[in-house]
Amino acid sequence: MKKFLLAALMAGVATSAFAADLPNRKGPPPAPAPIYAPVFSWTGFYVGLNGGYGLGTGSSAGFGNPSGGLIGGTAGYNYQIGQFVVGAEGDWDWADLTKSGTNSVGAYNSKVDSIVTARARAGFAIDRTLLFVTGGYAGVDEKLSFPGLPASETNWRSGGVIGAGAEYAITNNITAKAEYLYAPLGKSNFQGVKDDTNLSLFRAGLNYKF
Repeated sequence: MKKFLLAALMAGVATSAFAADLPNRKGPPPAPAPIYAPVFSWTGFYVGLNGGYGLGTGSSAGFGNPSGGLIGGTAGYNYQIGQFVVGAEGDWDWADLTKSGTNSVGAYNSKVDSIVTARARAGFAIDRTLLFVTGGYAGVDEKLSFPGLPASETNWRSGGVIGAGAEYAITNNITAKAEYLYAPLGKSNFQGVKDDTNLSLFRAGLNYKF
């Protein structure tokens, strides 16, 4: 009996040793699942800063074409549907658009010192790049004067605005844009001289998207 148990034990040990020497038939561990970066979305509120240059393009130029720099703030909202983006944007810019010259009355000064726009936007998104068109309302605060006469006038001139531009998302929250806006303003008369200056605005800006 003892011999039988000893033979069985030796056979078990030999079988275990032989099994340990056999090659592992298990396959390699599965590769980790790929991690994809989340798709960027333009949807959300944003605020920002903008600045650039304004150029008057009046047809009669009774008071010349004032030009100069501008800087201000922007706020808006975008909503993305597939690759299409719609939204609304408003901004206020402090401006220093000036022009001095002479017309039929005499020497004059023309100045635009603030610009406001409220616009709809529609665009096409190519991942982090947005190409857009825009249009809506524009208003400017304008001052006209004749230094040689006790005559000056400050008024708010309203009109429309249209334009186009491009915007790029540097990060998920920071975007940079460049745009051109054309604002045809309503006509007015001062001391019998027609004033129908329109504005071309070239602007760049940075926005923070929430």
